[in-house]
Amino acid sequence: MVLKKKEIKHSAIIRFCGDSGDGMQITGNQFTATTAAFGNDLATFPDYPAEIRAPAGTLAGVSGFQLNFASNDIHTPGDTPDVLVAMNPAALKANIKDLKRNGILIVNGDTFTQKDLEKAGYSETPLNDELKRTYQVFEIPINLLVHQALVDMDLTDKEIDRTKNFFSLGLTYWLFDRPLDFTNHWIEDKFKGKEKIIKANKIALSAGYNFALTSEAFISQYEVPVAKLKKGKYRNINGNSAIALGFVVASQKSNLPLFLGSYPITPASDILHELSKFKNYGVKTFQAEDEIAGICSAIGASYSGSLGITTTSGPGFCLKTEALNLAVMAELPLVVVNVQRGGPSTGLPTKTEQSDLLQALFSRNGESPLPVLSASSPADCFHMTIEAVRLALEYMTPVVLLSDGSIANGSEPWKLPELNTIPELKSKKVTENNNPNGGFLGYKRDEKLVRSWAVPGVPGLEHRIGGLEKDYDTCNVSSDAENHERMVHARAQKIANIANDIPEQEVYGEQSGGILLIGWGSTYGSIRSAVEELREKGMKISHAHIHYLNPFPKNMEDVLNRYDKIIVPELNSGQLAFILQGTFGVKVHKLTKIKGKPFTVQEIEDRIEELK
Repeated sequence: MVLKKKEIKHSAIIRFCGDSGDGMQITGNQFTATTAAFGNDLATFPDYPAEIRAPAGTLAGVSGFQLNFASNDIHTPGDTPDVLVAMNPAALKANIKDLKRNGILIVNGDTFTQKDLEKAGYSETPLNDELKRTYQVFEIPINLLVHQALVDMDLTDKEIDRTKNFFSLGLTYWLFDRPLDFTNHWIEDKFKGKEKIIKANKIALSAGYNFALTSEAFISQYEVPVAKLKKGKYRNINGNSAIALGFVVASQKSNLPLFLGSYPITPASDILHELSKFKNYGVKTFQAEDEIAGICSAIGASYSGSLGITTTSGPGFCLKTEALNLAVMAELPLVVVNVQRGGPSTGLPTKTEQSDLLQALFSRNGESPLPVLSASSPADCFHMTIEAVRLALEYMTPVVLLSDGSIANGSEPWKLPELNTIPELKSKKVTENNNPNGGFLGYKRDEKLVRSWAVPGVPGLEHRIGGLEKDYDTCNVSSDAENHERMVHARAQKIANIANDIPEQEVYGEQSGGILLIGWGSTYGSIRSAVEELREKGMKISHAHIHYLNPFPKNMEDVLNRYDKIIVPELNSGQLAFILQGTFGVKVHKLTKIKGKPFTVQEIEDRIEELK
C-alpha cells in the first residue's frame, strides 16, 4: 500500500459539477450534512441549470454545488475552489476557470469521448499537458470502476450509472477524512424498501473511498479540524427551511393559526413544501391555481383572523401587487416573501439576483408605502421572518420580506434558539366595540396610527372593508378630497412610525472616517469577509448591513454622514444606491453585478482598491 501523508488545512473549498442528472446536488448536500455533523463551520452555494431538461452533456445542462468548510468562522461559500470534481467535459469547461492554480481536479475520464467533447464545444481533449502543469489532475474511469464494483448485482447499466455520484462522494470523503456513516444512514432512509438500490449505492460509496485509499495517484489526505462554534445545539439549514420554521414559531408565539396561500415558483417553492409538513401545528397550506389566487386567499385568511402569508419570486410578485394594494388599503396583517431571482420576466429562474428592491418599495398604484425587510443569510431568514410577522401584527400592515436564490438554497450551521428568548407576538384583535356612542369604528387609530383587527362574526364589530377609500373615523366609503388626503398621510405616517420600533443601524469596524461598505440581503457574507481581510491589513474600513429597507433605521442618515466614502455592492444595477442618494442626498459609489452569481470577496476588494 502506498504511504499516505495527512496535511492540516484551516479551510477548504470543494465544487462538484456535472449534468443535472448526475446527482451533483445530492453529492454536495451529503458532503455538507457530513461536514456539519463533523463540526466544521460551512457555507454552500448550489448552482442549478436555468433550462429544464437541457440536452445531456451540454454547457446549458451543467449543475454545480460549492461548499466552503473551515475550522474558523466563515461567511461565504468561497471564491475559488481548491478541489473541482467534473463528471463530464461540459462541467469541466464551465468551471475550470474558477479552480485555484495547482488545485485538485478530479475528472470522470470515461466521459471524455469524442461525442461528449463535441457536445461541450471541445475540438480535442482538454486533458493535456498544459492542464496537468496548471492543476493536479486525477483522471479516473469512474463509470468503469462502478460497473466493476457492481458486476455481481442484477442491475441495468442505467441503474449502475446512477451510482457514480456516490463513487465521487466516497473519493472526496477519503480526501478530506470524512466518515461514510452519515451518508450510509441517509441512503437507507432515502431508499427504504429498495434493498438492491441501497446496497448498490453503499457499494459505490465505499468503492470511491477505497479507490482513493489504495490508489498510488492519491498520496495526500487533508484534515480540516472542528470549528470552535458557540456552545449550543446546531443543525444545518437553508434559507427556505429557515423561513418555514420562522413562520411556524411566529404562529405559535402569536397564538394565531397559520395559512399559506401560494403558487409554486422557483426558487420559493420549498417554503410551501416545508410548511405542508406542519399540519400538526395547525398550519394550513393551499397550493393555489395562480399567484393572484395565492395572495387573495392569504388576505382572506388575515381578514378572518389567521396569520396570512404568501410566498413567491419576482414574476409572481408582479402579479400579486394589485391584491397587495388591497391589503394596504384594508390595513390587514400579511407577510409576502419574495425569493428573488434573475429577471426580467422568466429571466434566469435558477440564478440569484437582488433586482426586486424597487419593485417591493414602489410597485403599487397610489401612495401605498409598506415595510420592506431583508434577510442576510440562511440562518438570518428565521429571525427576519419572525420580525416580519411582528411588524405585520403590531402595525396592521402587509410586510414584504426579501430573500434570494443563493440564500434560499444555500446552507450554513444554525444555532437553535431557546424558545423563551423569542418574545410573544401580540396582535391588534379586539372583541368589544370601541365606540360608546354607536357603531364600531373600524379605522379608529391608536397613538401609532394603527387600527384595530376586528374579526368577522363578532357581534357589534360590523364594519366596511375593501379597496375603496374609507372615512377616517367611521370606515364608511368616502370620496371626500380632504378625507382622502388625511387617510393617505395617516397610512404613510403609520409605516414611518415603525422606525421607532426597530433597532438602530449597527456598523462593524470604524465608527467614522474611512470607507463604509453598505449592503443588504445576501451580499452580507462577501462584504463582511472583504472588510475583515482588509482590516487585518490595517485599512480603515467598515461595514453596515441593512435589514430594514423601509423605513430605514432612525440613525441611517447620521451613519452615512460619518464616512469619507460609501460603497454599495449589489446584485442589480444599483437600486439601493439610488434610494440612499435620493433619500439622504449622499454620494455613493456603486459596485454592481448581474450575472446570476454572488459576489466573490476578491471582486469587492478590487473595487475598494480602486477607490482608496
